[in-house]
Amino acid sequence: MADADLDVVIRQLARQLHTGLMTRAKQRRDRFKGLAAKAKGKETSDRFKMMAKATLEQATAAAKRLQMSADNVADSYARAMRLAASTPAAAKVEKTAKEKPVKKAAKAKKAKAKKAK
Repeated sequence: MADADLDVVIRQLARQLHTGLMTRAKQRRDRFKGLAAKAKGKETSDRFKMMAKATLEQATAAAKRLQMSADNVADSYARAMRLAASTPAAAKVEKTAKEKPVKKAAKAKKAKAKKAK
């Protein structure tokens, strides 16, 4: 997994989160349905049934948003890596080579100024 592309890893993690979220939502739904079955009054039973239904609906919506966000992030990362791979490497090396001597000269001037004080 160390040499895997990160966009694949992002999608795998999102799939795991989606599965965990839906599992917990189903457990909670089942709990509410159990409470509805044990309830003594019709109103209480109906309220628990509605809570069970709403729980699963909300969890499904959250899972869809999570999956969509993960897909967008993974696609964005993959696109950025393709773009970075297609740009010439020589241009990047020249920019960094020009910036480094300037930084070293500035540091040397600061060091001389501190010694002079």
